Amino acid sequence: MALLHNRVSQKELKKLLYEETESRITVSFYKYAAIQDPQAFRDELYKNLNDLKVFGRIYVAHEGVNAQASVPASNFEKFKEYLNTISFLKDIRLNVAVDDDGKSFWVLKIKVRKKIVADGISDPGFDMSKKGKYVDADSFNQLTSDPETIVVDMRNHYEFEVGHFQNAIEIPSDTFRQQLPMAVNLLEEKKDKNIIMYCTGGIRCEKASAYMLHKGFKNVYHLEGGIIQYAAKVKEQKLPNKFLGKNFVFDGRLGEKIGDEIISHCHQCGAPCDTHTNCANEACHLLFIQCESCAKKYEGCCSEKCRAENQLPEEEKKLNRKGKKNGMMIFNKSRKRMENLMENKNF
Repeated sequence: MALLHNRVSQKELKKLLYEETESRITVSFYKYAAIQDPQAFRDELYKNLNDLKVFGRIYVAHEGVNAQASVPASNFEKFKEYLNTISFLKDIRLNVAVDDDGKSFWVLKIKVRKKIVADGISDPGFDMSKKGKYVDADSFNQLTSDPETIVVDMRNHYEFEVGHFQNAIEIPSDTFRQQLPMAVNLLEEKKDKNIIMYCTGGIRCEKASAYMLHKGFKNVYHLEGGIIQYAAKVKEQKLPNKFLGKNFVFDGRLGEKIGDEIISHCHQCGAPCDTHTNCANEACHLLFIQCESCAKKYEGCCSEKCRAENQLPEEEKKLNRKGKKNGMMIFNKSRKRMENLMENKNF
């Protein structure tokens, strides 16, 4: 029977990754497409990508596939050739990471899910094929030069905090499923305006554009390939860059520089900083922004309490972690911002 799951510890895999001498390329791609048997598709995908020594995080569902991957440079052409053998992925756009050391992933995880983007949509009349119009980097810059154009960020609050487009509206939230109805409510009086939605790689804003059209909005666009593709095209075509700061990414890098600005601050001391990290105390693991000075002072922890806990003997630390399910704990300042935004609708 073919190997369909990793059987080596995470710690050992990460160690092996950093011992590699060959360079790797970090890419992402997605496609909304009907997959009749997601489990069979997942298993076939795993076997072929594992053979190519691809690492990454991939979700498969009846509605399509969503992938972030780290590919050995020597296998990159074979990787593309393999994707081209899958009918709905033939000639798929691959978003290549902008600021990349190739150490984004150290294991291959492919999971079957109900949806490739958890959206909370239960309306049977919603049709993903009726989506907004794509805009490329040049068109985005032209459309956003009109002050009447509304630019909407469809990412989570901690992504927006470290980087976003000029004049973009934040929908401050923890999840995409929360954002969709919030965006509709916030923009309900702007249904005839030009609205451009964007996200990291395009997958969320593509679905959001379809949802907005479903809710009666008229002129909805979404940025093709998201921030990643925009940054690549701006560089390639020597276009003005309208993105400020850093693009948060969901891999080991936790961010890639797009603009030179630092627009966020250390959550501990308030110094300019855009470096996300997870609290070194595994019983906490909070995602937050921490500057070098505070990282040294708190030894990578989010508080003095966590720093003290992290110095305990390993057995005591294990007892502290026992039974805890932290999930994705995130330093959150978004709720008050959303209350103010919904109350004033001043943008």
